[in-house]
This record gives sequence, structure tokens and C-alpha cells, in this order.
Amino acid sequence: MYTLKMAKRMLLETNKRLLWNLVWNLGVKGTMSVFAHRRRMRKGQFFPPFLYVSIINSCNLRCQGCWVDVAHKQQTIDLTAMNKLITEAKQAGNTFFGIVGGEPFMHPELFEILEAHPDCYFQVFTNGQFITEEKAKRLFDLGNVTPLISVEGNEIISDERRGRSDVYDNTLAGIDNCLKANLMTGVCTSLCKTNIDDLLTEAWVDRLIEMGVLYTWFHIYRPMGPDAMPELCLTQEQQRRAREFVVEMRAKKPIVIIDAYYDGDGQALCPAANGISHHINPWGDIEPCPIVQFSKESIHSSEDDDRTLFDKFTQSEYLADFRTLAQETTRGCIVLERPELLQQVVEKHSAKDATARGTALQELKSMVPRTSQYHPGHEIPERNLYYRIAKKFLFNDFGVYNGHDHTNTAAPFIVNEAADGSNSPMPTATGCCGGSVSCDEPDVVSLGGTEKDG
Repeated sequence: MYTLKMAKRMLLETNKRLLWNLVWNLGVKGTMSVFAHRRRMRKGQFFPPFLYVSIINSCNLRCQGCWVDVAHKQQTIDLTAMNKLITEAKQAGNTFFGIVGGEPFMHPELFEILEAHPDCYFQVFTNGQFITEEKAKRLFDLGNVTPLISVEGNEIISDERRGRSDVYDNTLAGIDNCLKANLMTGVCTSLCKTNIDDLLTEAWVDRLIEMGVLYTWFHIYRPMGPDAMPELCLTQEQQRRAREFVVEMRAKKPIVIIDAYYDGDGQALCPAANGISHHINPWGDIEPCPIVQFSKESIHSSEDDDRTLFDKFTQSEYLADFRTLAQETTRGCIVLERPELLQQVVEKHSAKDATARGTALQELKSMVPRTSQYHPGHEIPERNLYYRIAKKFLFNDFGVYNGHDHTNTAAPFIVNEAADGSNSPMPTATGCCGGSVSCDEPDVVSLGGTEKDG
């Protein structure tokens, strides 16, 4: 039933030119780029088939827990630099690029970037508030881009989460403009304690389907940056609830649901650990992922480093050591689970602070180890056959965790040991997620030998 309903939606609710561009540029050529990545891995070369590029730091909103320097002087990756980056990435087989920010629609050359590469497919992460009817029509004419618009809660919660007023209505207006233009449109949410009960619901998914939204993505809130607001982070039980919900909805709702944390068997993974994705910030610095704001290489050429983009990725000792650390330590998020080990890698390579605020290392040092998407013993396999097949070939750990025992290093084991009064090698602090608000479960290690049941 799901298959017929989803096929009907794709055939009847989408423009055939846009559908073909999706199938060919992302589906066929994107699959080939993943296979190329797997072949490179066998030779010890890691060049990610999916690059996420923050093309601008500026944003019109001030979201809780944002780690991007949105209030600092505007910095962009201009058209020339983006063309060079995309052209070199295409030489390695890449065709998909995630465009993030800041707010990408504040970039003065966004449409020129998209227009210059009709043989690629772009996913633009946006709050939707700059998408007028005219801009939606331009995106439709381009045909190689899908907007992924973030909704962070109801009217009250959206304003609270985004730091501005009338956010919910303005965002829905942007979504409506995209749908009226017959764009292939997605909606995403960063799940946290204040919005999980409103948006992680079947009623919300049904509403998205009724609106004409074709796909959705439930991220998990990552407490990072200078004002991390750890009290918003989900408990272990809430994270498992989110995983169960996604698996259930995938099996019965005619809407595509994306995730980036699990394989088909429900085993957790990190997309940076297997090298399938890395990040480039607005200054052109190459980072393992958006929340690891340290870098050794840049996309920009200089007298000191005129290597190709491929060589910068594949020859980076810093990126290689990051991946090794992540692979050996946990199937979850190394930043959240063992920030003190990441600090050692950063200091070993003298990786620069890639933020404008210049406080990333201090923020890393102050972090408290906490659980992430890795919940051993609570794996929830995909129930939808198509997702299982797709993940078997295109999205899994690609064997990088083989032979590694995480029972003495991953946060789920050590945090629970600390809660039980056992010795833990991790640094300690009080409160859930490093804050003063208690959680339903032991999610962090406690301070000074005191034991805290979250």
C-alpha cells in the first residue's frame, strides 16, 4: 500500500522535468558517486560523495543553540570559488551538494551558483522566509534544486526557538510559495524537548502530506556553540522514540523520511566517520562536520597550498585522524560522546579555530560527555524494504567499525557506569547534558565523583 501511494504521489504531484532531474542527477549519478567513494575507500582514499557547503554565515534569525556566527561580519563563498569547488568535486564523481548557512537565500549569488551547474542536484537548507513567489518560480525554472525548509514548532515555540516573531507564519508562507510553484519541497525539524511532542507526531506528518510536501527530515538537536542550551537536548528515551517513529512512518506514510544516523539494521553511524560527508564553512575551511569547527585545509588556493580539492581531502592527516578516532571510539557522535578525545586530535594537528568568534576550543573543553544516536541493545531495524535495500548499498558504515570494541570508550557504556557508581575515564560535570535540568535517564557523567541519576 505504501509503495503504491508513494509512487502515485511522485507521478501525479510532481513536475516530470523536475522528477527526471532528481532521478538522474541525484538518484543515478548520486548512486555512482557513492560506489566511487567505496572504491576509493579500499585504496585508503576518502573524498566524500556528499559535500555540505555553508555558503554564508549571515542569517535573519537567532536560533537557540546555533553554532554559526550569524551576527558577525558577513562572509560568503562567492560564485568563482563555488564554481571551482563544484567543478573539482564533479571530477571525483560528485553530483549532490547540500547548501547551508546561515541563511542561503541571503547569499547574493545563490541563483547564479545553482544555474552554473545544471548537471548537479542541490538541497538548500533554509528557514524559507526569503522564498517569495518569484524566487520559487526561479527555483522551478532551474529544476536542479530542492528547498528543505525548517519548522521548529508551533507559533509560540517557533518564535522562542528562532529568536524572532511571526516565524511560524512566515516559514509556512515560504513553504506555500514553493508548493504553488510545484517545487519538490521538504520540511525538516531539529527535535528538542520543546518541540518533540508537537512535531514528532503522525498528525504533523499527515499535514505535511496534505500540503504537498514530498519529504521530511527529523534531526536531533545538538547542544553546541557559545550558547549551547543543553537543557533542550533529548534524553536517551526520547531519541529512541524518534528513531521508532521514523521507522514506523516510513513503513506506512507516502512521504520520504530522511535520516543520517542509522543503517538498515538500525545500527548507529556517523556520516563523517565513514567519510560519506564532510563540511565546508563560509570561510572555505574544510571541517569533518558542521559542529566540528576546526580545520587544517581550505578550499581556497594559496602560495602555501595549491593542491587540488581532491588532494586536500585525501591527504589530510587531520581528517584521517578524526575519522580513525570516531571509528575506534563509538558508533555515535564523537563530539558529543568524547569531546576530550576530539580536543586531543585538534591539538595534535594544531587545527585552527574555524569560527569568527574564536572560542571553539574553549567551548569544546567545557563540553560534558553525553549520549548521542548510539543506543546499543536498542537497535530498531528498517521495516520498509526499500529503505533497507537503499541503505544496504548506499548508506551504512561501509565496514569502518569492523573490529572495534566500543564497550570501554562509547558514552552509552561509560555514562551508565558512572550513574551506577563505576569508575569512568571520562571528565565529569553536573546536571543533564551539562546543565542544571534533570533528565529521565543518565545521559551525562557527573562531577567530582558524585553520582547522578539523570
